[in-house]
Amino acid sequence: MQQAIASAMRNGTPFAVVMMDLDRFKYVNDTLGHPIGDMLLCEVAKRLRAALQRQTDTVARLGGDEFAVFLPNDDLAAARLLATRMLRSLEEPIMIENQLVDVGASIGIVTFSDNGTDMNVLLRRADIAMYVAKCSNLGFALYDERHDKNSAERLSLMSELHQAVERDELTLYYQPKVDLATQSVKYVEALVRWDHPTRGFVAPDQFIPFAEQTVYIKTISRWVADKAIAQCSAWHAQGVELAVSVNVSARELIQLSLPETFQVLLDKHNVAPEWIWIEITESAIMDDPNHAIETLDRLHALGIRLSIDDFGTGYSSLSYLKRMPVDELKIDKSFVMGMAHHKDDETIVRSTIDLGHNMG
Repeated sequence: MQQAIASAMRNGTPFAVVMMDLDRFKYVNDTLGHPIGDMLLCEVAKRLRAALQRQTDTVARLGGDEFAVFLPNDDLAAARLLATRMLRSLEEPIMIENQLVDVGASIGIVTFSDNGTDMNVLLRRADIAMYVAKCSNLGFALYDERHDKNSAERLSLMSELHQAVERDELTLYYQPKVDLATQSVKYVEALVRWDHPTRGFVAPDQFIPFAEQTVYIKTISRWVADKAIAQCSAWHAQGVELAVSVNVSARELIQLSLPETFQVLLDKHNVAPEWIWIEITESAIMDDPNHAIETLDRLHALGIRLSIDDFGTGYSSLSYLKRMPVDELKIDKSFVMGMAHHKDDETIVRSTIDLGHNMG
């Protein structure tokens, strides 16, 4: 890249850099072991090399599951074509040691000199674009200077979030769930909110998705579960018999220690497990179905109720659904909001209710 920058400065020739990060690679390592992960990286490298069309194109592994491709003399259009080829090369599942491994990828693209003239700046901006692609499930993303602003804002917010739990800036709101048959409130859902000392109210969609990309979501999830179960205990001591549901992220769902964490909290606050519901999204389950189902089975064995949130919008598979010890489906609001006016939405909602009842 340094040589290309020097050449481009003299001759005005463009070049592009494509940065790629594997999706779900951590789950392969955690589930199948690091030797399988290493073999997977070797196979990915072969496929990436096969996707390149010229000897002068360079593919490198930067570390972990991150790869970069240097494209001398290429403009943005050529880089987009290559990104499409790279993604297509990984669409076919990979067979390793009789294990079928399915991985995707997220790609960020930058070009010289549109996105910078310094090597480190270009690599950082390619990394930012890749992160945008990953968070938005875009496949690939081009660098946009607005991403830098968002990235700086996000980094600042993340560092402050680290202190929010210790400073008691987070709080729980409890959203009632009305039983339509009896018109009574039997359940509430615990929703975390952040009252920042200088920013004011920070909406959950501004910090939860980014927290889920880091290990810090575990600290927040543990805090939410502890506070919610403590509140449930306090209500029951006052004769208010409300069940409380809490949300669990994809990162939490594959933790084998999750059932023990909830058992400790139930014992700590003297709460019966049937008063606690855990909500997970379809997409969280589909990230690593076998691991997720094992965790759900162990939570169910404790007596905790299980609910699938945002049902109908993820990559739901009935073959997985029938294996899960689920007590409740929460149909996504995108169907419910329009069901009074759109026949298709009404049909989807009615069919999902019938499916849920028929599956118990």
